[in-house]
Amino acid sequence: MESDACSADSLVQKLRRHGYRAASVATGAKALQAHRSADLVLLDLDLPDLDGLEVCRAIRADADTPVIAITARDSELDRVLGLQAGADDYMAKPYGFRELMARIEAVMRRFRPQQRALQQVIVHGPLHIDAGKREIRLHQVPVDVTRKEFGLLYLLASHPGSIVSRKQLMTQVWEDPGSRPGRTIDTHVSSLRNKLGSSNWIITVRGVGFRLGSP
Repeated sequence: MESDACSADSLVQKLRRHGYRAASVATGAKALQAHRSADLVLLDLDLPDLDGLEVCRAIRADADTPVIAITARDSELDRVLGLQAGADDYMAKPYGFRELMARIEAVMRRFRPQQRALQQVIVHGPLHIDAGKREIRLHQVPVDVTRKEFGLLYLLASHPGSIVSRKQLMTQVWEDPGSRPGRTIDTHVSSLRNKLGSSNWIITVRGVGFRLGSP
């Protein structure tokens, strides 16, 4: 939710190239309509129609969706007001894209335990994934998987319709964000496909990552 259309389009494209399903809106009013479908909101406080702090307060009052506030104002008071309005983090323009990615990942790490607590069981057609029991069933038949295979499939199923990047998998499943994704992920994906009986359960998005499919 960036106030400048060109900057917003550029940012959306960069986020998509890194495996995120991103979209932008141009006004605070549209932000208040769209935020419920987002996993995270990047909110430019310098909006053309509404006060950005009020938009932030309204989002926080309506949902627990994490918010990163972005603005050209960078005094201590501005940062305090942004955080008091409900933002989970605050970035001042101009900022680097790598820093933004790091902050997005940090905010989502803090938020994911809450998401997982709310989604212990995921049902995707005949596929049942029980996080509490660490159990996978396909057509009610148990599927024997390793700990990493379970984590990989659970992460994909937690983001239905979205692409999960290789870096996300290394960070969240292997808990090793510093390593470059190599054949390890491909080996586990291949093993899971065999155990699930179809390569269509896990779709490879070349150069980006993977998403859950539906054979």
